Amino acid sequence: MREIVLDTETTGLDPLRGDRLVEVGCVEIFNRMPTGQTFHAYINPERDMPAEAFAVHGLSSEFLADKPVFAGVVERFLEFIADAPLVIHNAAFDISFINAELERVKRPAVSRERLVDTLLLARRKHPGVSNRLDDLCSRYAIDNSRRTKHGALLDAELLAEVYIDLIGARQSQLILATGVRDSRVSGQGEMPRRQRSEPLAPRISEADRIAHRAFVATLGEKPIWNDFIGA
Repeated sequence: MREIVLDTETTGLDPLRGDRLVEVGCVEIFNRMPTGQTFHAYINPERDMPAEAFAVHGLSSEFLADKPVFAGVVERFLEFIADAPLVIHNAAFDISFINAELERVKRPAVSRERLVDTLLLARRKHPGVSNRLDDLCSRYAIDNSRRTKHGALLDAELLAEVYIDLIGARQSQLILATGVRDSRVSGQGEMPRRQRSEPLAPRISEADRIAHRAFVATLGEKPIWNDFIGA
């Protein structure tokens, strides 16, 4: 199953009060494993950058001035996410900004039925504790040392790792891999052992055998090696 892990950065907290999208990052996962395919865009919000928002993500008005407006990236964005479920931390926040931008360019809103909110999943699994992205990275031993500031693509990459651990998919994959390995060893799986038409030549010379028997003879009256060499 194809899913898209998504994160955004904005000029503030409320699109209904004029706050705008400034960055979108998406990571594709397939069958709960990252594929390496990503989407990333900085977006000119066509307004100033409040100091509070700049302190969070470090994206200045000067940096964003020559970046495309949302209408310039919407086609690539919609093509990338297609109809896949969207995995988002605190999904209501990010999707409100995505849908506000889609409305401005006369595009249909993203349905909330498509959303997988990892914050809600984390609160159910870890009630009574903080479930920010940094907290979850620490809880699942995911290296977030690069996260000195918020960044949409980096946060989406970290969230993809968190999501896989949060739903237990990584452990399931390890169990499946172990089962496949064991079935191959036992010869009961779908990939039976292949037999050589001619056995390999022995790598132990007769001189080696004689030397080993001489060594075994020094080990006492009933060395266990006798069970293997037939002495």
